[in-house]
Amino acid sequence: MLSYIDNQLNKITMYRLVLYYLIALLGAAVIFSAAGLLAYDVFALLASIGFLIGISWITNRVFAWAFGVPANVESVYISALILALIITPIQSLNDFWFLLWASVLAMASKYIVAIKGRHLFNPVAFAVAVTYFTTNQSASWWVGNGTLLPLVIIGSLLIIRKIGRTDMVVSFLVTALAVTTLTSLISGNFFATMQNVILYSPFVFFSGIILTEPLTTPPTRKLRIYYGALVGFLFIPQLHLGSLYITPELAILIGNIFSYYVSSQPKQILKLKEKTRLAPDIYEFVFTPTEKLKFAPGQYMEWTLGHDDPDVRGNRRYFTLASSPTEQNLKLGIKFYKASSTYKKAMLSLDRNSEVVASQIIGDFTLPQDPNQKCVFLAGGIGITPFRSMIKYLLDTRQHRLITLVYAAKTVDDIVYKDIFDRAEKELGINVIYTLTDTTNVPVSWRGDVGRITPDSLMKQISGSRNALFYLSGSRDMVDTFKLSLRKLEIPNSQIITDYFAGLA
Repeated sequence: MLSYIDNQLNKITMYRLVLYYLIALLGAAVIFSAAGLLAYDVFALLASIGFLIGISWITNRVFAWAFGVPANVESVYISALILALIITPIQSLNDFWFLLWASVLAMASKYIVAIKGRHLFNPVAFAVAVTYFTTNQSASWWVGNGTLLPLVIIGSLLIIRKIGRTDMVVSFLVTALAVTTLTSLISGNFFATMQNVILYSPFVFFSGIILTEPLTTPPTRKLRIYYGALVGFLFIPQLHLGSLYITPELAILIGNIFSYYVSSQPKQILKLKEKTRLAPDIYEFVFTPTEKLKFAPGQYMEWTLGHDDPDVRGNRRYFTLASSPTEQNLKLGIKFYKASSTYKKAMLSLDRNSEVVASQIIGDFTLPQDPNQKCVFLAGGIGITPFRSMIKYLLDTRQHRLITLVYAAKTVDDIVYKDIFDRAEKELGINVIYTLTDTTNVPVSWRGDVGRITPDSLMKQISGSRNALFYLSGSRDMVDTFKLSLRKLEIPNSQIITDYFAGLA
């Protein structure tokens, strides 16, 4: 069942999943309002939704044009629909001014309240916080109600599974519930307080949608856990300065400041320097950064490419950096398919000096701090890119590490970056094992392994490395296959390292 869900989730980007979820949630709210299950006028709700979408779209277009950057297709609608779910539907004509101000602030904050091109605050949280201080009108977070709760739970679980941020969300939930339990026991209203928090507050919606907004969360697992705990501590309004209590939006804004402090990641507009075909369906893209980026070998970034008529996968992707921090330019190795997305088609058509927006440097798929730690790198297809980054870094810094690289490719022609790995064998003593999975297309002169990686073949390849850290990189199906093989060899999960994979594009 989980495998089926993962396969379906892989077909769309995280942003599109959030957008579809919000549309479904508001659609249900409209139906429930018409049926009298929610205390809102259905026409007022529809008017609020339409007005927020329209103003947000116009504002975003204006600012994108003014700042000369591509407008993110999904973010406009996502922000507008979240606002529709947390601001009470209009009850009078004066309420339109509140909606207008909130939607303008949400869009403008992405461009104005930004440092080096990276917006500092969650746009929706920033908007509703500023509206409170400037107009004395605040978000009601009406989405937090028992009627919508089952749908909110299902959607939040799908999103959390898609983005692989369970650790951060669990940290938030545990901390928030612990603080709630403590304060309710002190006040003597334990059951009533817990019921209100879980059933009649935005607790679940907040954790699945607001907390997980990717551009304002820290880049590594440990920092994300701290982030979740901090926001969870502040989420329950037990803290106040005089009459000002910490609201959900203020909790996330304080968390955003922490996130920026520990992970300053500038947004850059990169120009394409060159594009090279490495294999029949793999191309390398080399970009020139406007300033040197600091990252760890194996990390990835979000890439925004504005193009006409984007399909359901949108105009943003996550790609691992194939380049080493020691190199001047940024390199991407990207695989293309016959039925590639509009994004991939636009990427392939880029010419020299074409521009792409890169932001966020994220990921824990990095070399261990202990240089004596044995490592086994298991790569399938284009999953080789983070290992190219790591091994090129080791070559440039002359670091000798105990590493075995097992690289599975369909044919000889599909093997990329072989020059780097061959150098690493000679200069650093890294053990490189190539295996071809297409057994019907093996050259007579081939001296490497043949066939898919199985527990038996893996046992032979990693002999003497059972205490190693195992890094798995490739498509989700391939990574799952690698994991299954390692479990059959009784390798504990604590020795298996994977990272977020946004799905094939």
